[in-house]
Amino acid sequence: MKILAINPGSTSTKIAVFEDEKPLLVRNIRHNIEELAAFPQVIDQFDFRKQLVLDALQKEGMPFEFDAIVGRGGLVKPIAGGVYEVNEAMRNDVRHAMRTHACNLGCLIADELARMLPGCRAFIADPGVVDEMDELQHITGSPLMPRITIWHALNQKAIARRFARENNTKYENLNLIICHLGGGISIGTHCKGRAIDVNNALDGEGPFSPERAGTLPTGQLIDLCYSGKFTKDELKKRISGHAGLAAHLGTTDMMVIEKMIEEGDAHAKLVVDAMIYQVAKAIGAAAVPLYGDVDAILLTGGIARSEYVIPRLSAYISFLAPVHVYPGEDELEALALNALGALRGDLPLSEYK
Repeated sequence: MKILAINPGSTSTKIAVFEDEKPLLVRNIRHNIEELAAFPQVIDQFDFRKQLVLDALQKEGMPFEFDAIVGRGGLVKPIAGGVYEVNEAMRNDVRHAMRTHACNLGCLIADELARMLPGCRAFIADPGVVDEMDELQHITGSPLMPRITIWHALNQKAIARRFARENNTKYENLNLIICHLGGGISIGTHCKGRAIDVNNALDGEGPFSPERAGTLPTGQLIDLCYSGKFTKDELKKRISGHAGLAAHLGTTDMMVIEKMIEEGDAHAKLVVDAMIYQVAKAIGAAAVPLYGDVDAILLTGGIARSEYVIPRLSAYISFLAPVHVYPGEDELEALALNALGALRGDLPLSEYK
């Protein structure tokens, strides 16, 4: 089976070609600010990015012959985890998504390219809006603001399945806490193959991260909204974008920040230690839905490479369960393996409604 995986991000479009489980091509097509500034809305970048994918395949001499094309899932309505075939309902919801992100282009590009090939199918897998929580977990102190999930579902579930394979079992047999440490930080409680609780890692809940503010004092936030000092868009960026380490230290680059700490920057050390502390507290809380019955804690994402963060975080949480580290994230491989599983019948194929 030949599969093309497409992962549109804010400043890049990553693609990979797989033959069964073997990667034949992996490319990261970067977009500069000037290129993207020509498009008023992210959705307007569709033709631009689609053509770049085609051009990259042609440049590499890769035949345009695929059994499936799988795109990163967009910020559509909440759905259960799994592999979904792109359909009209999904296309319509992505075009009118309430939240704007380049990932919304994934299913549209995959579908458009698949239509160019006879018998080729278009999929998405485990988008960031996967919601497998029960009604109880959605309740907050205000009926106006129920909890929602926006998280690294694709990477978390891929890492869970990888850990299960390495331990000769199945994801559906395990109780796991998985923490994705990236520009945003998501912490999921996984019970026998379902993420039964997870934070909104984009703009509302959990520990602060390199780019996001996480949970904030609500009263102070309301006061800021009416202070006249900030516009709505400016405050949104103070929650997601210019928040977290970016707001405190002026950078999100952990290598730069760790060098600052090594050179004696006490403020940088304090801020990073506070982030680690908040992550550890959230991981501890994630054990509660499992009544403490946790088989393992899995740490993943780019910051999982940090020799400063991981030992300190592990020291807080290792009493809960064994800690395993999976640095980085291979979303292209995760997408391809999900599509391959659907084609082979090893993974159920869900219908988006």
